[in-house]
Amino acid sequence: MPAAPASSFFPPAKALLERRFTLDDLAATDAFGVRFARAIDEIRVTPGFSGLHVQLLGDLGAGKTTLVRATLAGLGHSGRVRSPTYTLVEPYALARERGELALYHFDLYRFADPAEWLDAGFREYFDAGAICLVEWPQKAGALLGTPDLVFALEPIDEHRRLLDARAYSESGKACLERC
Repeated sequence: MPAAPASSFFPPAKALLERRFTLDDLAATDAFGVRFARAIDEIRVTPGFSGLHVQLLGDLGAGKTTLVRATLAGLGHSGRVRSPTYTLVEPYALARERGELALYHFDLYRFADPAEWLDAGFREYFDAGAICLVEWPQKAGALLGTPDLVFALEPIDEHRRLLDARAYSESGKACLERC
């Protein structure tokens, strides 16, 4: 498995678990999203869980937003899932059996400077026990800190994608083990 890009998070950390998935088509991406959603549901009720910070890496068209849509569908969201390219963040409040789950979908593509992360006031979302899915995390530089999970998507061809997944925390590892 290739090393994670150095710009994806700071400080560099050793992965606790690495897995590679081949997503052969949209159905495979949807199925992974459902497994990821189930894993989120299972780990969020464990003692010490304080949220999940997931960074999504990949070029334009790699499938980052598609994976977020599949995850939200797996969590029971049936409404529209917009890419937050212009809004920067799309919030979701998901009814769960054990209480509401807050999920925030960020897209930092339009950031020209990491200081915009601070100016936007997004840190509070990460400190609230929420699930934070961040596209283009490298645009915030070191300000995001080390994530729980990194999902790096790479197109193989028109339909297939490679998903390299790395866990950097115990919560991330527990989640990835269930995917």
